[in-house]
Amino acid sequence: MTERDGIFAGSDPFEIAARWLAEAEETELNDPNAIALATVDPDGLPNARMVLLKEIEADSFVFYTNYESAKAKELDTAEKAAFVMHWKSLRRQLRVRGTIRRENGPQADEYYASRSLKSRLGAWASKQSQPLSSRAALMAEVAKVTAKLGPNPPRPPFWGGYRLTPTEIEFWADGAFRLHDRFRWQRIEPGSAWHVERLNP
Repeated sequence: MTERDGIFAGSDPFEIAARWLAEAEETELNDPNAIALATVDPDGLPNARMVLLKEIEADSFVFYTNYESAKAKELDTAEKAAFVMHWKSLRRQLRVRGTIRRENGPQADEYYASRSLKSRLGAWASKQSQPLSSRAALMAEVAKVTAKLGPNPPRPPFWGGYRLTPTEIEFWADGAFRLHDRFRWQRIEPGSAWHVERLNP
């Protein structure tokens, strides 16, 4: 392994991913934890949008959303997803593919409670992905739930987390003359041994 390959060093891809994210938090201007999450609808048509990755665990990646949204319905149906994180300041990206399951227990409660009050109330007010007549209508709904739920709203039953457990993770770093460095970690199923290989750019 060369000195440049040292940025890929480690025997655990989740530790490498966490280290890259920590480095990005020092250099990215906004949302270093933003991921482009890809799903597929029942007809097989792909969909993608930006969401915020909230946790890198020992064996998975966790994010949160409205369970009644288009993305959630696609996640629940396919039970598979992929995402890419791109850090322009570091000229690196992380690609992940794997299986999906809900995180709908105490961990989701704890994360929801950590959000700002306005964000918690917004989760109640927004019927995510549904048609909206005007912004005024949305703000009226925020006022309504604020009056009803007060300063300590519980987590909505339709809002929670998803855990993506990967079978493939790829680390990419920009190289001179477009000779990029790519390392792919693959495993047959969650919990099985990883196979690591360098890829052509």
